[in-house]
Amino acid sequence: MPRGPLAGRYPAVAAMVVFALVPYLALSAALGPITPIIAHELGMSLQAMEITSGMANAGYAVGTVLAVQFAQHLPQRRMLIIYGTLLVIGSVLTASAVDPAMFIVGHVLQGLCTSLLLIAAVPPLIIDYPTARLRETVVILNVCIFGAVALGPVVGGAQASSHGWRPLFWIIAGIAVAALVLSVLTFRYTPPANPGTPIDYLALALATLGCVSAFFGASRLLTHRFLDAATCGPLFGGLLLIILLFVHEYTAKNPLLCVRSLVSTLPVAGIVAAMCAAAASVSAISLTQTSLAHRMAPMNLGLLYLPEFGGAVVTAVVFSMVFRTRKLHYFVLAGLVFLCAGILVMNGAAPTTAPLTAVGSGLVGVGVGASVVPALFIAGFSLRSNNVQRVFAIIELVRAVAAFMIAPILLYVAAHVGSSADEGTRTALWVCFGLSVAGAVVAVALYALGGVRRPPAPSVDTWMSGEQPGWFSPPLLARITRNNRPQEPC
Repeated sequence: MPRGPLAGRYPAVAAMVVFALVPYLALSAALGPITPIIAHELGMSLQAMEITSGMANAGYAVGTVLAVQFAQHLPQRRMLIIYGTLLVIGSVLTASAVDPAMFIVGHVLQGLCTSLLLIAAVPPLIIDYPTARLRETVVILNVCIFGAVALGPVVGGAQASSHGWRPLFWIIAGIAVAALVLSVLTFRYTPPANPGTPIDYLALALATLGCVSAFFGASRLLTHRFLDAATCGPLFGGLLLIILLFVHEYTAKNPLLCVRSLVSTLPVAGIVAAMCAAAASVSAISLTQTSLAHRMAPMNLGLLYLPEFGGAVVTAVVFSMVFRTRKLHYFVLAGLVFLCAGILVMNGAAPTTAPLTAVGSGLVGVGVGASVVPALFIAGFSLRSNNVQRVFAIIELVRAVAAFMIAPILLYVAAHVGSSADEGTRTALWVCFGLSVAGAVVAVALYALGGVRRPPAPSVDTWMSGEQPGWFSPPLLARITRNNRPQEPC
């Protein structure tokens, strides 16, 4: 395939990344108010819609691992075009669906292909351009990933107010087409990363079975009891398989993911912070949306979450100013504090009120924007830059599992705990608060137990060269184990 006319041009490649990621990430947050409309038109039950959404999220989680495996053995930019083509097919299927099968297949393809594109397209945008471009890249990543999610409720509310859903899905399909066109225009041959390495069939099987099973079990909570064998069996069985995936990758001689290299103080603290922030923020937004859905018009409800987008944008700009300094570590901690404050504000009244929700969503936007992507960089700087794809895959996998699986569980808590739905929602929001507090406390404790007295500033130029990590990460629990050996390279 010939080199594209826009190959190597940063603005075109950045636009391709934005168009590739925005459709599904925004759509996943926009589905709430339009789900009943879709279900009615296609003859699906709400439980079937919930399972469809769960399987699409499972596809997103599995795709993070598949993308890394494909990158080892297949030309990476050619695969990017294949992923983009499949995303277009999935988006057109959902937009033109006339029966449940078309919608289900299309939406699952959307979830799967978005994470394939994420892992394939984002790392080159980080490491294939001069260091001066990295400031723009971190803004794009934050706004693209969390800005799209933050705009989801607004977009979904606007579409629900018009009592339709297809226009939104056709717009999503159009954006996917734009991403595919830009993938072709920016094409340049990129060889496989490690064609001689064996295929990690066990990792692929554990990731696929674990995510599908766990998300299926969580999605059944809409209409089934938590302790039903058909619900808790897949849920906990899937979680066990995901844990076994990480154990396998830690002990494997030729691991697909850099788990062993990430088991040191800074990356573990960053991953814990990202997991807790993702789980708490997505759940808090879902809980307040559900609580207010029967009290407000969809458009008015959606507008309450517009401050979340503003918070994500402001945070992205600030992040671009601090990511090269030691303030990066404090920035993540500050993000978790803002997230705690946002959840407390949302939980300031029972039932949840519109003004508190609007203020809380802005604080949540600041909190999640300052914690998840910055935590990715804390983990990424701990390894050489040529491993950023694998690091990104690990963090997106755990983020997807934490965010998309915890939310259905807490929605179940809100509906079944206490004497009323409002009381249950308040209890579930306290759990969200506890998760965000746990992320901050555990991260700080890991730094202390690792002997990190003064957090380091990353050597970005050294990291971008691919020869060394951006900093030295002390061994995990070094002050307890008295272990001063550096982490093993991936």
